[in-house]
Amino acid sequence: MSTTLQPIDQLVPGANLAAYVQAVSSIPILTPERERELAEDLYYNNNLNAARELVMSHLRFVAHIARSYSGYGLAEADLIQEGNVGLMKAVKRFNPEKGVRLVSFAVHWIKAEMHEFILRNWRIVKIATTKAQRKLFFNLRSAKKTLAWLTREEAQAVADDLGVDVQEVQRMEGRLSSRDLGFDQPTDSDDDDAWQSPQFFLEDRSADPAQVVESSDWQENSEAQLHQALAELDERSRDILTRRWLADDKATLHELAAEYSVSAERVRQIEQAAMKKLRSALAA
Repeated sequence: MSTTLQPIDQLVPGANLAAYVQAVSSIPILTPERERELAEDLYYNNNLNAARELVMSHLRFVAHIARSYSGYGLAEADLIQEGNVGLMKAVKRFNPEKGVRLVSFAVHWIKAEMHEFILRNWRIVKIATTKAQRKLFFNLRSAKKTLAWLTREEAQAVADDLGVDVQEVQRMEGRLSSRDLGFDQPTDSDDDDAWQSPQFFLEDRSADPAQVVESSDWQENSEAQLHQALAELDERSRDILTRRWLADDKATLHELAAEYSVSAERVRQIEQAAMKKLRSALAA
């Protein structure tokens, strides 16, 4: 028998995260027999109702995995939303003939989406770009049990365990321990500490008229291109992009989803499509 479930787009981790977790926890876990029946129906017949039930019954596992990444300072609701995308990708690719449970297969896809989200949003400057650096980033954070720096022996043990050079471990530890620093002087800083801003480390060429004119022209041209590119977007895409990236008080996916009466995932898709159009227009 099929279980009566809420629509997927109504089960999103919005402002009331506790209510969402309670809702997905109340969805029954599938028996191995029922899971295989649904997986075969999806795999052989492309039954989307079977896919929906498979996804819904595993949402609790995504929420559970998201809690293990709470130390990165990112919203748990956003982590869950990204993990749900990974879960849907896993369900789409799940082959019931492989003889494993869906949750064992899906955990890789769920974590992969969360990892991508963390690396995109944890720092302004990307901290890990290669596959080896990404693996080292997450494993090193787990390996560091205290806030103290690793000793040479501890760094070597981590390097041996992950199959990388010890210098890579030390460089990644330095990146993890650093923080983003604004280039300009903070508006509330006084003369005593203003010199610490990176802008004061560079040679002052502001008195060069040619560079002043060149800089002014470049800024005006860039702003004009940006405004023109934004104007070419539809009203909803322009509003989402502006409030997500250009406003001082940035809106979350869930705030915009509630305002436009769509899912947070749909807002994310609109945002990504708008960013792609914007980049193409600016590169032209």
